[in-house]
Amino acid sequence: MFQDNPLLAQLKQQIKETIPKKEGTIKATEKGFGFLEADDKTSYFIPPPYMKKVMHGDRVVALIRTEKEKEVAEPDELVEQSVERFIGRVKMFRDKLNVIPDSPQLKDAIRAKTRKGMSHDQLADGDWVVAKLIRHPLKGDNNFFCEISEKITDSGDKIAPWWVTLAKHDLPNKEPAPQDEWNILDEGLDREDLTNLPFITIDSASTKDMDDALHTVKNDDGTFTLTIAIADPTAYIAPETKMDDEARERGFTIYLPGRNIPMLPRELSDNLCSLINDEVRPALCCTVTVAADGTIADDARFFSATIKSQGRLAYDDISDLIENGKCEHWQPNDVIRAQIDALHEVAKARISWRETHAVTFIDRPDYRFELSEDNDVVAIHLDSRRIANRMVEETMITANICAGRVLRKHFGYGVFNTHAGFNAEKMEDVVALVNEHGADTTAESLASLEGFSSLRRWLNSLDTTYLDNRIRKFQAYSLIQNTPAEHYAMGLDVYATWTSPIRKYGDMINHRLLKAIIKGEEPSQKPDESVGDELAAHRKHHRMAERDVADWLYVRLLKDSVEQKTEYAAEIFDINRAGMRVRLLENGAMTFIPGSLIVDNKERIECNGEQGTVSVDGNKGFQLGDQIQVVLTSVKEPTRSIVGKPTREFAVVAEKIEDSSKEKKD
Repeated sequence: MFQDNPLLAQLKQQIKETIPKKEGTIKATEKGFGFLEADDKTSYFIPPPYMKKVMHGDRVVALIRTEKEKEVAEPDELVEQSVERFIGRVKMFRDKLNVIPDSPQLKDAIRAKTRKGMSHDQLADGDWVVAKLIRHPLKGDNNFFCEISEKITDSGDKIAPWWVTLAKHDLPNKEPAPQDEWNILDEGLDREDLTNLPFITIDSASTKDMDDALHTVKNDDGTFTLTIAIADPTAYIAPETKMDDEARERGFTIYLPGRNIPMLPRELSDNLCSLINDEVRPALCCTVTVAADGTIADDARFFSATIKSQGRLAYDDISDLIENGKCEHWQPNDVIRAQIDALHEVAKARISWRETHAVTFIDRPDYRFELSEDNDVVAIHLDSRRIANRMVEETMITANICAGRVLRKHFGYGVFNTHAGFNAEKMEDVVALVNEHGADTTAESLASLEGFSSLRRWLNSLDTTYLDNRIRKFQAYSLIQNTPAEHYAMGLDVYATWTSPIRKYGDMINHRLLKAIIKGEEPSQKPDESVGDELAAHRKHHRMAERDVADWLYVRLLKDSVEQKTEYAAEIFDINRAGMRVRLLENGAMTFIPGSLIVDNKERIECNGEQGTVSVDGNKGFQLGDQIQVVLTSVKEPTRSIVGKPTREFAVVAEKIEDSSKEKKD
């Protein structure tokens, strides 16, 4: 008799209006309950029944009730829905179609239907799909409900890590469609014939898209004339054509463990534009003088040319030749050896200059996945950065400095890589922190390029990376923008990349600008402010995809390590209130060590993210940058998570800390 009673509804509404409310974000847990993280920094418990109405990340207004003498939050109004498009796996319950989201925080199956034109018969338990959430309980619906728009792959497909990750980040899973033919455009450029010069390329042995070739002359006065030739895809692709639009939409070549998805069709990237040995190729070139002390002269000249590489060289072979005096299976002829030696001298001069005047980075190895033909992880190889890698890196940096200078001078715009140093609102904290550890600096100094660079050089000289790890959290993010600005992280006053146009759309734009300078004309393509945001978004999603695939492959590789109790050397790179994250040095896998696996009494341990330390009973046990031994305790493929703990030797250290604390108290 009370159903649809307007007086009763009015009374309920009046009572509801008297209940306190808080707005905040939902944080789900693995145990079914959750928390409302309110805007005023307070946190409220959400019981499991109330969590049925929300998802992790939803922004809501909640009623704050008192139940069993405890304040709890009841989500009442949806402000912003956290999940719309998502990836999941099919689950059939009593012949009813459901999807379980592929997320550690979203465990409940969601009732589903297929989009129009897609049949239930195409789907089986465990299949990977793309779905869209179309109903939400806080929008007046009884339950969550979704629509399946696409099947990604079958349940048991071993290539799922790649296809699922690309679908998750809405990235293409294949190269652009090929064209019937490619013709060099009439750009109104006079190409200089440099095919007689002994250009060399240095790449990995398996590289097909070779985009840079180098020629070096050591002059009688001790200076060097360096010519950098870069592959020229804009010789084939005009602005605002279908192929150009697709390259801009992709932004970059996507590099994932074990495979890549090119930005351009492979007949361009791996053939017509690739600077293949003994093949004549169009190139955009820069010739510049480098002094004996590594200073780059202000005489860079950009021009179009045709070149022919006379030496397809590999990083390891060149490094063996320089570092060991010989390469066991290869020996260059006199002409190529002279090129290698001259380039080596240039690189040494530039390295020395940057170590003194700019910023260099601590060399870290690259981790390379080796896969079987069936996409199983066979091994992970640790590729150290050797002298040949540094030689190519220094010439590319030199070329990009030259491009930045020229674009700044002629147009005042282009595609520039920039970095603003420390966040202004954190500057006083930075000054206090570094001076506490032995620096002698000021906010005014660190706000300048030279002051920031000087601090970075000082950090590089320290025996531990503890302070460096802490300082990075105060730094601004690197940006891509259409106006020139300093790149503090590199210690350079300007930087504009043009050396990878096969792989980066921003470099294609800079090629067109540089060609306009060569011709003395207005450019055919002027980058607007949106270009930087687009490229930065592409770069972000590509890096996230690379990390996600790697995490998946790591759990496949390490799944037996828990039972085998394998010990790994690891470096601590992050600490938060829940524990610390480490990188396994043998293979690069990221592993979480919760505080409960360091000391099981949470009252006695403090994981301080701000200080970058883990303390037991007030005594510091670990800090950022420490290298420790760990064993893995849990490796879960469904969540792609790896959990570990310090080994017995380090547990003994913790026990000694505990014993010392007890003695002090006694």
